[in-house]
Parts: sequence; structure tokens; C-alpha cells
Amino acid sequence: AAAAPLISSVQKLVLYETRARYFLVGSNPAETKYRVLKIDRTEPKDLVIIDDKHVYTQQEVRELLGRLDLGNRTKIGQKGSSGLSRAVSAFGIVGFVRFLEGYYIVLITKRRKMADIGGHAIYKIEDTNMIYIPNDSVRVTHPDEARYLRIFQNVDLSSNFYFSYSYDLSHSLQYNLTVLRMPLETLKTETTQTRQESFDIFEDEGLSTQGGSGVFGICSKPYEKYVWNNKLLEAVRNTVHRDWLLYIIHGFCGQSKLLIYGRPIYVTLIARRSSKYAGTRFLKRGSNCEGDVANEVETEQILYDASVMSFSVGSYSSYVQVRGSVPLYWSQDISTMMPKPPITLDQADPFAHVAALHFDQMLQRFGSPIIILNLVKEREKRKHERILSEELVTAVTYLNQFLPPEHAIIYIPWDMAKYTKSKLCNVLDRLNVIAESVVKKTGFFVNRPDSYCSILRPDEKWNELGGCVVSTGRLQTGVLRTNCVDCLDRTNTAQFMVGKCALAYQLYSLGLIDKPNLQFDTDAVRLFEELYEDHGDTLSLQYGGSQLVHRVKTYRKIAPWTQHSKDIMQTLSRYYSNAFSDADRQDSINLFLGVFKPSEGKPHLWELPTDFYLHHKNTLSLSQTRQSYTYWWTTGVLKHLPLPFDEGICPENRRKLTVKKFHKYEEEIDIHHEFFRPYELSSFDETFCLAMTNSTRDFMPKNVGIDPSPFTVRKPDETGKSVLGNKNNREETVLQRKTAASAPPPPSEEAVSSSSEDDSGTDKEDEGAVSQRSTPVKVTDAGDNTKITENVVQSTKDVYGINLSEVPSEDDLAVYARFVQLGQSQHKQDKGNQQFCSKHQLDRVINLIPISSFSQDNIYEVQPPRADRKSIEIFHAHIQAGRGNMQPLGKDDFLMYREYIRNRYL
Repeated sequence: AAAAPLISSVQKLVLYETRARYFLVGSNPAETKYRVLKIDRTEPKDLVIIDDKHVYTQQEVRELLGRLDLGNRTKIGQKGSSGLSRAVSAFGIVGFVRFLEGYYIVLITKRRKMADIGGHAIYKIEDTNMIYIPNDSVRVTHPDEARYLRIFQNVDLSSNFYFSYSYDLSHSLQYNLTVLRMPLETLKTETTQTRQESFDIFEDEGLSTQGGSGVFGICSKPYEKYVWNNKLLEAVRNTVHRDWLLYIIHGFCGQSKLLIYGRPIYVTLIARRSSKYAGTRFLKRGSNCEGDVANEVETEQILYDASVMSFSVGSYSSYVQVRGSVPLYWSQDISTMMPKPPITLDQADPFAHVAALHFDQMLQRFGSPIIILNLVKEREKRKHERILSEELVTAVTYLNQFLPPEHAIIYIPWDMAKYTKSKLCNVLDRLNVIAESVVKKTGFFVNRPDSYCSILRPDEKWNELGGCVVSTGRLQTGVLRTNCVDCLDRTNTAQFMVGKCALAYQLYSLGLIDKPNLQFDTDAVRLFEELYEDHGDTLSLQYGGSQLVHRVKTYRKIAPWTQHSKDIMQTLSRYYSNAFSDADRQDSINLFLGVFKPSEGKPHLWELPTDFYLHHKNTLSLSQTRQSYTYWWTTGVLKHLPLPFDEGICPENRRKLTVKKFHKYEEEIDIHHEFFRPYELSSFDETFCLAMTNSTRDFMPKNVGIDPSPFTVRKPDETGKSVLGNKNNREETVLQRKTAASAPPPPSEEAVSSSSEDDSGTDKEDEGAVSQRSTPVKVTDAGDNTKITENVVQSTKDVYGINLSEVPSEDDLAVYARFVQLGQSQHKQDKGNQQFCSKHQLDRVINLIPISSFSQDNIYEVQPPRADRKSIEIFHAHIQAGRGNMQPLGKDDFLMYREYIRNRYL
């Protein structure tokens, strides 16, 4: 028996309404299995949802809806007024929310595919619909309801919210694949427990007789910190089947295709923004009392060979790093209207209480070592950023006293601003040294053992690599935590350099390069750099209100002079956003995440002077349990180190899993069926893998045909982008793609609702599969194209290294002439060609007799091939075998089979 991720069977939804009820009908993509939710509309303030836990067929759903329609008409038998009307089509439920009146349901009405990990699709929410549940006749109006609704909708769900029906986005790839490799004995015990608690009465029927032939479907509990609709699903989590629950993350997701001589390697970047202590730049700084820090984002780069899709046999690798504010009680007062308000430490914390809580969370999730890369300024005329450095050093030193030395927190201070100003130092070279030492300590995840080529070509750096080597591959142990003051510009460049270093090791581990080194100005690094810039811009917009000010090119000192004016504009944009719009955005986030819950008799959200006590729970009630000053970690964490506690096999972690046994080809675990969708008509124009950014199409020079390797260093004027048109225009299009976080996509890329007017929703959805980052294929004009074609044609000596003979032989020319003649005859029979044929005595080879009266037709007389009696007998036997009538095997058949077995196996 094997294990596979569970695929949600509710991917298309249609909401029907009557005066007293909403009926939410959910189906799988093939529309063969249906579930129905009944939502009561007569309750003015409570949410009453009934899930009958039954799986319907399409016919049963049609009959059910037909009966509901008939039963809800105002007069029996009246056809004009329908009793059941279709309200909206959707792709998933974001959740249910209530302010001062009744509940609303939030539905995803448009989606776009953004990435694909081993056949598991990741979608971005493009549009949502918020529907008020109670009927107008029972609605109790409140004057402030509309204002709360406006604040809630200020969180733009169409900007950088992602979900998947089959892949757990809140966890890393390492966690998701480790869960699938759990010992079978553990899974069997889990299955029996799940059966006792399960919703479906017949879900394991018939599998007990199959023995070990079934497949375990596994679904893990999401990591709450990175789920943004956790509070919105709270009201229904325990009453509906798990397939209705769709968990969304906020951050960034981008994917590009790295073509290595035609072999497709997908490079994916996923950033998960923490929903704890979330907010905007100056309003959320430092940490809250529970160890959650501001602007905390986990970035994961996933690399896999797309030619093999399965998690069990494919090659997958990932590397995770984290950014987050300095874990102390600190803030900045923005009422002074200064560009850089002074930093103040709000509370004394001599025993590093909040830092201890924060690093305890990290040890549980990532293992050890935790490496802190602190990029804040060390030398300043007026003490500003240095306050944070001094306090952080004190906290780390205190906490390390009690940890075993081999698991101590590693602290690396590096004043990046000082090195940038120096003309003698190269910032990125120094960062590269730090990156190498970090990746060596943490290692990275890969799901296959070291390749034989790494034994044949041993590399010193590879042998010194840390992490944990297991029989199935390598595990990343520990994590790099990078911070500056804002965790935006400097942090993004540092993370890019560490990611570039890890990418080299990942490519080496999959046997794609001969040394774990990557150079700048190669197609691979350019592609990776653009992914990271999009990632940095998106995260910067979410937290700071503008795009990145300083980019990788700025620190490489190769940015064009026009970049300086853009930097000034971004700085002004960030300042304006911080001064005027951040407070409203903060209110929206507090309401969306359920940090503030409106209720009668309490102050409204806009009446609060501060949200400090909402995020610091110890200001409202004292905790009953006090954490130890010395044993500051959770019990059991040290026992698993250097491996993370969350990935260990223990009863606590087992309780987070849902395990269910299936037949081998059940849709719930068949990712091949989910990815290829054999029941749908596919077109190349809409296929996601063809539309995504491609290293050959978008980065490889169009005028150089000598070396197509993405690891060859190109000259600055040899990039694919310089050929693809004017650089400024190109930058503008890139900028437009990057700001997809704040602007809706062009109409051509929008997805359309899933279902037709029929209740089953049989229309094919148009999922605008064009990637958010996809680049237009054709940007050049006709003149450029001819130039490029001339340059691409190389001599055979240049391309293949050998000279072909100048004059082909007469036999080869005759064969070629026949080939050409066949091609011409296929489309049109021409008299001139017949004369050409007779000249070369080819009449015996091709003799096509036209049978149409019209000379332009290409309809010719065809003689059916003659088949001998033996062939006809074999064909008839084949037809009979297809019908189940097998022919008795003769003596010759037995001898032939015996000979085959002897040659094959003995």
C-alpha cells in the first residue's frame, strides 16, 4: 500500500436559493459526485447549516433540485414562477462572517492557475462574491452594518490570496512529503480511528477484502499561522465535511520553467505571510506577547523535474527561509510625520520572554540550527537602528545559555548599508560567502538519494553539506531568519543570494549541473532573479505600500541611471501610504482576521484609539501558566532536534492527520486524473505549462544559437530581453505584471464562472491559465524576425563540430526526391509534377489516379491492401478476445511463451 494526498471532491459550486433556504451544491470537476449544504435563511442572527454527509450522483442531484423547485412554487403546478432560482456559481467557500446583523457567505467566483507542483494545481483568487444569508423579511437592520461591510471588503481578496484543492499550502514541501512517507503501521492505526469518527458511513466499504491493494489518502491539519480564513471557517468547521473547507494563504506564488536542453524543470517560489500580528509597516513592529512577529513571511523555493509528475517517483527539492521583524517589544511613533520615526523599546524584557516564545515556534517547525542574519545598521551618528541590534544580541545570548551547544541559535550581524556605501567592497560577494556558510549548516530538502554522478564527480562543497541525510534523500534542518528594520529591500536581496546558493545545490542534487555553483548573467539566474523581484515587490506592497526601492541590480551597481528617479518615486509612494492609508488597511486586516469582533454595547472598530490590546492578549487577562525562564522551549522539542518536532512521529502529530483508505484508481487520490482531466476538452492556448515564463523563450538570447544551456554566462547585450524590444517598454510590462497584487488582470486573463444554467454545471470553465508572470511570446516586429532568423543559421561545423560531405550521393537524392513528391501529392496533384516524376523515373513509386471531375481536388483512387488468410484469422481472433471469447492456446504458443520467459528472466 502507498500514500497520496487527498483531493477535495468539492471544486465546483452552485448556490440555489428559495425564500427559506440556500442550497449549496458542490461537485468534483468531472461532475460525477455531489454534496449538498442546506443553509437556513429564516434565522436573523444565527448560522444554521445542515450537511447530510451524503454523496449524490448527478441524476440524484437533478431529481432533488427538481423536487425543491416544484415544492417551493407559490402555486402548485404553476410553471411561470420558479420556486428555486440559481444565485451564483463558484469555486470554493472562503468562509462565513457576521458583523451586527446576520451572517454573510463569501464565495470564490473567479480563479486563475498560478503554479503546479507535481500535478497539484495552485490557484489565485481573482474575484469573490459576498452574499447576505437571512431573508429580507427577517432582517434586523443596524445603522453601522454598511460601514463594517465596507471595511471588511477593503481587504482585496483578489490580490495575492492562494488556495489548492489537493496540496497543503500552509506547510512546506518537506512536511507534506514526509507525511506521505510515514510507516504503514502508523497509517493503518490511523485508518481505524478515522473510520470510527468518519462522516461517510460507507467510505471504507469493500476495502477490507482487498488486503494491501488500497492506497492511503492523507490530509494533514493546516498550520494555522499561515491560514488567513481560519476565523471565517470557525463557525462551520465541526459541522460540515472536510471537502467544503478550503484554506487560503496570503503572500506570493510564482512559477517559471527552466528548460535544460528541453528537459522541463519548474522553479516555484511560494511566500506564506503570517496571519498572526499581521498589519502594515509602522503600525505593526516587533512582536506581540505570544511571540508572533510583524511582517513574518516564510519563503519556499521548490524545484522539480516536470517530466515525471508523481510525488512517489519524481524528483523534488525545496529550500525554506524566513523573514520577520526583530522579536522584541518595540515600535515607531508615526504622529511626528518624519520619514524615519525614532525607534522606542516599549517594555523591558530581561528574560527575553517574547524572543523565547518566537524561537520556540521556530524550533518546533524547522528544527536546529536557527540562524539569524541581522542586516540593521551598526554604526550611526544618532543611535537609531542600533538599539534593536544591541537588544537582540542580549536576548540571543541569554537564551543560548540553556540550549545544548550543538543546537544553539547562531547570530550573524552584518551592516549591509555600510558595505553598500563602500567603494572597496562588493556587497553581493560578501553575501555569497554568508549564503554558502548558511546553506552548509541547514542543508536542503530533496526526496531522492544522492545521484551516482556525485560519487563519480565528488565535490568538496557537497561533502561538507549539513542537514540530515536519510535513506530517501536529504532533509533541511534549521532555517535562516533574515531581518533588517522593515524586512523589505535589504532582506529581499539577502534572501535572493541565499536562494541562489541553495538553487545551485538543488540543481546539483538532481544531477542537472556538474558543480554546485551558479553564475550571474546566466539564463537560470536571470529567471530566478525576476521571480525574486516579483516576490519582493508583492510583499513590499502588502506591508509597506510600495514596491521595492533597492533591488538586486542596485546592490550589483549595474542599475540604469533612470532607476534612481524610480527609487525616489517608490520612497514617496511608501511614505504617502504609511501616512494616510495604513490605518484603514490595518482596521480591515483586524476585522478580516477576526482580531476584532463587532458586538452590541462595545466600542466600534473606528472608535478605538489603538489596537494594541487586541493583539496583546495579556493586557486583557493574565495567563494562568507562566513560562520557565530557563527551560523556555516546548516539552519534547529537544528530543527531536536537529529535526523539527512537527515532522516527528508522535501521538500529538498523528492527531493532526486524516487518513482514509481508497481503491487504487479512486478520484480522491488519483492525481493523474485530476491533472489531465480526460473528460474535458483541452486546448494548447489555455494550457498553463505552455503559457508560463520560460527560460528559452523569455531569457535566452535570440541571436545566439551556439550554446542553448541556461548555465552559460551571457553578455549584458545578449539577453533575450534586449532582443524582445525596447528595454523601457519591457520594464513597464514587467512592472505591470508585478503590480498584479494591486490591479485586476486584463479581461483576457480573467476566468469565467464554472457552471451553465443547468444544475449540474456542465460548461467547461475558462480558467485564464495564463500565468501572472507570463511573458508575451511575440513582441518583435517583422523586421526583427528576419534579422534573427539570419543570425540563427549556423554552419554545421559550428553547431555539430563536424563537416558534412558537400554533395549527397545519387541514391540519397533519389530518396529525397520521392519524399518531396509524396509531400506535394498529399495536398495537390499537379501536371508539372507528373512530368518531373517521369523524368526521374518515379512513376513506379508513386502512381496516384485522380477520380474527381475537378482538377483542384486532391481525391485519388485507393487500392485497399491485400491481407493473407493467416492475417485475417489473427485479426478475427483479436476481435473475439476483445469480446471475452479467448482462443485455445496451441503447442506453438506454449513453446514461444516458454522461450520468452527463459530469455527474459532465466
